[in-house]
Amino acid sequence: MLHKVLLSTDVTLVCCQHALSTEKEEIMGLLIGEVHKDNSLVSIVSSVILRRLDKKPDRVEISEEQLVQATLRAEELAAEVGRPLRVVGWYHSHPHITVWPSHVDLATQSMYQRMDSSFVGLIFAVFLKDQTTKAPQIQITCFQSINEGSNQSRREIELEITNTTDSLILHNFQILAKLPEILKEEEDEAYRIEAGQGDVMDILNKQHNTAVRTIAIGHIVEKISRPMLEALVARNELNAFRLKALKKQHQELMNKLETMSCSV
Repeated sequence: MLHKVLLSTDVTLVCCQHALSTEKEEIMGLLIGEVHKDNSLVSIVSSVILRRLDKKPDRVEISEEQLVQATLRAEELAAEVGRPLRVVGWYHSHPHITVWPSHVDLATQSMYQRMDSSFVGLIFAVFLKDQTTKAPQIQITCFQSINEGSNQSRREIELEITNTTDSLILHNFQILAKLPEILKEEEDEAYRIEAGQGDVMDILNKQHNTAVRTIAIGHIVEKISRPMLEALVARNELNAFRLKALKKQHQELMNKLETMSCSV
C-alpha cells in the first residue's frame, strides 16, 4: 500500500505555474516518476502538461491520445536517465475553492487506481487567501480513492517536497517553457471551434471571436510568459553568483591544500 510521495521542487514549480495560468477553469497534467519499496513509496520527478479538450470551472477532460503520448514520453525519459520511470499520477487545479477532491475527482482517481494501485492524485488549490493575513496562498494535497460499497472517500497520502536531481533540471525547465505554447494552442483550438459554428458571412461574430482570442493571447504573454522569463533570468543570475562563490571557495581550499603539502 502506498504511504508516501516525494515530489521534486521543479515539478512543484511547473504544476503551480500551470495551476496559476487561469483562475476560471481547472487545468490538468500527468506525473512521471518511480515506484519504490513494494509500492509504499512513489517519487515524482517530472510532469506532462496536457492541453485541455474542454474548459470548465469544475472539471477538465483530456484525450486518450494524450495519455498514450505521456506514457511514451515517460518511456523516453526513462531511457535517457537510466531509471524505471513511468506515469505514476495526475494533477489538477482547484481555483478559488477548497483543496479537497470532489466526487468527480474521486471517481477519476478510482479509475486510474484500477489500472495501477500506486497511482496518485495531486490537487493544487490556487487563488486562495489566508484568513488571518489575507496573503495569497496555495494549498496542495495528495490523495487516493477508497471504494466503500457504492460510496467513495479519499485517503490522504503523506507528501514531501524534495530537491530535483541534476539530470532532470534542464528537462523540467523545458517543460515549464512550453506552458505558454500549450495555452496558446488551447486558445487557437477554441477559436477554430467557434469559427466553425457560426455563419461564414457573420462578420460581427468573426470579429468578436478574433478579439477574444487576441485578449487571451495577450493575457498569456502578460501574466505568464513575461513573469516566467523574469523569474528565469533572476534564477540564472543567482546561479551565476553561486557559481562564482563556489569557484572562489574551491580556489581557497586548493591554496590551503598546496600550503599544507609544502609544509610537509
